[in-house]
Amino acid sequence: MLRHLCLRHRPVLSCSWSRLCLLKRRLFTMKVQSPEFQSLFTEGLKSLTELFVRENHELRIAGGAVRDLLNGVKPQDVDFATTATPSQMKEMFQAAGIRMINNKGEKHGTITARLHEENFEITTLRIDVVTDGRHAEVEFTTDWQKDAERRDLTINSMFLGFDGTLFDYFNGYADLKNKKVRFVGQAKQRIQEDYLRILRYFRFYGRIVDKPGDHDPETLEAITENAKGLGGISGERIWVELKKILTGDHVNHLMHLIYDLDVAPYIGLPGSAGLEEFDRVSGNVEGFAPKPMTLLASLFKAQDDVTKLDLRLKISREEKNLGLFLVKHRKDLRRADGPEPLKPYQDFVIDVSMASPAPTRRKS
Repeated sequence: MLRHLCLRHRPVLSCSWSRLCLLKRRLFTMKVQSPEFQSLFTEGLKSLTELFVRENHELRIAGGAVRDLLNGVKPQDVDFATTATPSQMKEMFQAAGIRMINNKGEKHGTITARLHEENFEITTLRIDVVTDGRHAEVEFTTDWQKDAERRDLTINSMFLGFDGTLFDYFNGYADLKNKKVRFVGQAKQRIQEDYLRILRYFRFYGRIVDKPGDHDPETLEAITENAKGLGGISGERIWVELKKILTGDHVNHLMHLIYDLDVAPYIGLPGSAGLEEFDRVSGNVEGFAPKPMTLLASLFKAQDDVTKLDLRLKISREEKNLGLFLVKHRKDLRRADGPEPLKPYQDFVIDVSMASPAPTRRKS
């Protein structure tokens, strides 16, 4: 199947199976030479890669940026992974006179270097030794597959070398082309390492999958069994993911799933929710770029629900005020149904910065 996928993309990509397959590693490699990939090679990145080559340390693009490039999208943020330890990177950058900033991530292996007015966040390959569902104690490694194993989803576990070689240990490329969202290894284990991965699964489902309802039963069972773990995750982290779910595709399906799988009470959503109202509102804003709270407020039956959400998720004052307004004036907004039902309130409830002359729903 993978060979077939490669042949279909021959104008841009050429593929080969690595000989490491003989060692029972599931490594799949192929060449990426797309315009989006080539556009990443700024003066800063060229200098960075030359330095790592000179010092005999491997450096690759990691995670979400690889996924975006394979989808033909230039990533907004690019993360890098390396075999060099933080101390080796610091020594290397200091010797080269390269400024380092934001050392808060150093204990987890991340060093941020600044070259040619660009910041480059580089993380040492690592293994999660101890996890508690929120945090992890890490151990550094030089094994790329070990680092891939600790990542959440197969589509986020790939690496890309600067010669265009894709390194894929867990069929992430095939899942991406087949529009499947799967955890690396066992869903239950990945979720118990970090319970926020439940919401990340929903978020990427709304970005990758064409149709609602295409879930592995094992994944849904693992989410149900571990939903209560979200109760120990900070509200700020939950709100970041929930907003991206609300601005992605299949939002109706995913919100119903959040309630069906008993996730809602652990992320600040009311137990008694207006899902029918949510369906109606999401239908009215189809084709626009609704603010997350525009949709979320339709679940609330009273202003107190907004207050409770704020206590759990620490939403902004603007978001809280919007939620209170929408709940209070719901009847008036319903009467505004018509050819342009949102026109009187558009600046308030729509993210104008994301709208376009021929608006389409924003993908997170």
